[in-house]
Amino acid sequence: MRFEFSTAGRIAFGPGVSDQIPDLVAGFGKRAFLVLGGTPNRFGRILDQLASRGIAWDSFCVTGEPTTDMAQEATTSARHAAAEVVVAIGGGSVLDTGKAVAALLTNEGDLSDYLEVVGKGRPLQKPAAPCLAVPTTAGTGAEVTFNAVLGVPDQHVKVSMRSPLMLPRWAIVDPLLTHSMPPVLTASTGLDALTQLIEAFVSNKANPLTDGVCREGLQRAGRSLRRAFENGDDTDAREDMSLASLFSGMALANAKLGAVHGFAGPLGGMTAAPHGVICGKLLPYVMQANVRALQNRAPDSPALTRFDEVGRILTGKSTARASDAVTWIEELCSVLALPGLRKYGLSENDFPIAAAKAKNASSMKGNPVELQDAELIQILRQAID
Repeated sequence: MRFEFSTAGRIAFGPGVSDQIPDLVAGFGKRAFLVLGGTPNRFGRILDQLASRGIAWDSFCVTGEPTTDMAQEATTSARHAAAEVVVAIGGGSVLDTGKAVAALLTNEGDLSDYLEVVGKGRPLQKPAAPCLAVPTTAGTGAEVTFNAVLGVPDQHVKVSMRSPLMLPRWAIVDPLLTHSMPPVLTASTGLDALTQLIEAFVSNKANPLTDGVCREGLQRAGRSLRRAFENGDDTDAREDMSLASLFSGMALANAKLGAVHGFAGPLGGMTAAPHGVICGKLLPYVMQANVRALQNRAPDSPALTRFDEVGRILTGKSTARASDAVTWIEELCSVLALPGLRKYGLSENDFPIAAAKAKNASSMKGNPVELQDAELIQILRQAID
């Protein structure tokens, strides 16, 4: 058995750990570039503390899903400010933008030089500038991954900038920062984490280290996602979901994902659906398709026993099977009031091109079985309403 495992240089987890940010930034220099979410005023105390330590800062606000133009604009601002350290505080969109900026600060050229699919795909030559990744949502795990997912609006697709040299220097995971998430955001981000844990666990690249974090993360998400949705002030549930998100990022960075995320990139570019909604809506149907395909074409695959284990972890029943996991997820999505993808602009006419793009997506390479065109289209047919 051979495998590698990469994650952020340091991880700080727990209520209140975000208080460390000013001191950590001071250790990297006197000029900081802050990438923030749509409500930057909530971080006024941190900004004041940076100023009190003699640290000059410039900021960039990420609103909505990040795009290549947005990341390039932020990089231009950071270069103009001669930033020595990047601090990204926000959801996955903010963290991905911050990681891209940190990478481009130390590597020559434009963003397009390093993008997969639509760019030149050149490897980074130098480690990214120091980056502190501070999530305020519980879902993407982007604080411990080495890629940045960016939309390319004119090509209706999402692509990645990817390199182990992009790993943040620090991941600061403070569950208290997630308490302000409204229920709809709690649901969509939490479903992203749940999907990532399941896909990494059944991935053809899974290894003993990722197995451990997936099992722990699934247990916590299984008992706490609904609780966090129904009561945003449930401290234990928020902590569980922050851990589940962190673990999902560690797992996906080292074990690959699968067909749900294979679809998520194309559908994210073709529709207005939030990433987590796409994941949650597709997840039970992808699981069904995978189990059926494995039973028919690879009945000895160890992934089948892993799908059954997912059922036992999520339901808490020792006799549960994969079908029970599917039912559990469908019921959870009903409680979370997850809409079908038609609401966000997906139509039956989009199925062939979405399936074709999904087959070529990098995430699809981790799926435990190769799904055929008819199977991919049937998944979309089930998820549209």
